[in-house]
Amino acid sequence: MRIGLLTEGGYPYVSGDARLWCDRLVRGLRQHEFEIYALSRTERQEAEGWIPLPPQVARVRTAPLWTAGDDGSIQGRRARRRFTETYAELAAVISTARQPGAPQDAPETDGPEADRFGSALYALAELARDTGGLIGALRSEAAVRALEQACRAPRALQAVRTVRVSELLRTAAHLERALRPLSLDWYEDDGLGSVDLCHATAGGTAALPGLLARHFTGIPLLVTEYGVQLRAHYLGTSHETPPAVRALLASFHRLLAAEVYHRAACVTPGNTHARRWQERCGADRDKLRTVYPGMEASRFTEVGEATDRVDPRTLVWVGRVEPAKDLICLLHAFAEIRKEEPRTRLRIVGAPAGAEGTAYLGQCRTLAAQLFPDEADGVHEIGDNPVSFEEIGGPEAPDLPDAYAAGAVVVLSSVVEGFPISLVEAMFCGRATVSTDVGAVVEVIGGTGLVVPPRNPRALAEACLALLRDPERRERLGAAARARALELFTVEQNVAAFHDLYLEIVSHSPVRRVLVDRTGEPLPFGAPAEAHLPGRWTEPRLPRGRPRWAWEPGEATPTVRATGFQEAVPAAKGA
Repeated sequence: MRIGLLTEGGYPYVSGDARLWCDRLVRGLRQHEFEIYALSRTERQEAEGWIPLPPQVARVRTAPLWTAGDDGSIQGRRARRRFTETYAELAAVISTARQPGAPQDAPETDGPEADRFGSALYALAELARDTGGLIGALRSEAAVRALEQACRAPRALQAVRTVRVSELLRTAAHLERALRPLSLDWYEDDGLGSVDLCHATAGGTAALPGLLARHFTGIPLLVTEYGVQLRAHYLGTSHETPPAVRALLASFHRLLAAEVYHRAACVTPGNTHARRWQERCGADRDKLRTVYPGMEASRFTEVGEATDRVDPRTLVWVGRVEPAKDLICLLHAFAEIRKEEPRTRLRIVGAPAGAEGTAYLGQCRTLAAQLFPDEADGVHEIGDNPVSFEEIGGPEAPDLPDAYAAGAVVVLSSVVEGFPISLVEAMFCGRATVSTDVGAVVEVIGGTGLVVPPRNPRALAEACLALLRDPERRERLGAAARARALELFTVEQNVAAFHDLYLEIVSHSPVRRVLVDRTGEPLPFGAPAEAHLPGRWTEPRLPRGRPRWAWEPGEATPTVRATGFQEAVPAAKGA
């Protein structure tokens, strides 16, 4: 099977999101052939290069999102008029779509609003294909005028009716960046048109090439979201962003997310927290299959089996240093702990995340110096602060298991969290954990650790003290946590789940091409003979409540007018 792996700002680059799990997935599925279609986010990411790729990666095609050169397309009067009309329709639906203030406000993804957005999006894609690209057009004065006209319309959102020219320019620039995949030449028979399945490793812009491949050639699309892109957009929007820009971009990303979920053959959230977000944003429940991230457990095996290395008076925090981790709360909680247990120590292990993380780390160091002054107190010597800040190289650092090994209890104090990787690593190491109730924390630990409300230093301190004073309870919880992690969060379960999903989706997709060997000769039994026989019995028949992976009634079938299963497979795991 040939898989088109779609990434944004991650694999196969040295630095980026989803790099580790994508590499583990590709290496674990040696029986399949992968083609990688990667969108890079920064010039630095491009300059750092790629990680070593396994032999099953047949090709890598990249495109930058951080720069947009002239695509060289020359549009005549008819093409310009066609673009203006199509972009105006897209702007109209964005400016009139009601803006959800929270994920509880579910969008109407099956109504006229969604249909208009999808029709305008694919019309722009067809225009880009006909003219050679739309980068210049999307940045043109005509695009800005179309946005302005849509915002001044009577049905426009209240927040956008007073939009300024500078805000229109900012919105148009963001939309051009998000729609840049429309101008790529990835959708012909020598690109995504030759794969059996598109697997987008994120929603939003990363999944857009998969939407276009499905539109042009009928390639089925699988979308994996370990962090919901729409949620990331909401959280990443600055409070200083003008209301009009915020409303327009929120509408666009919500509609794009709904279109991705609607057209995908299957959507795989990484946890129930992400799954709820996807359902609120319009994803069909029958298409959702939970597949937990796969993590390498072998490097933590020695720590999990050794109990003599534990310091019973040490708390450990591991992660990226940033405000969302709320280390300020942890330091205040530790001050309460020290009043009860003066010999306790706290190790904060991790690197700052960008300039904001560096500034936050400075605040934490200053607070630690104020709460625990370097003076002899009968327990520690002068200059021996009970709080230590240590930096490691990253998630693959060889000394990461040693960080977990040094403590009796691992603490997570976040106020915002997706899938808590540090908790899973602590569970592999057999460590008892104390965590705040955010994101997928409760789902991950499943009763093998203590959970407290976020932003509550006193509750965090009491939970840590309860485990520090009860070594037998720590050991029981640590052993249960390790067993749970080895059952649910290993690379092996992740690879097996996606292997089953690949086979299931492709088995319900029509045969579109003849498989050939290296010499160009047809490959015997590459496609089953019964797929070419006419008759209703060859159509996919799924149990009630399961999606029709191939197409919907009234939808144009792909190139070869044939249905049927390529291979019978069992139901996918991880649902």
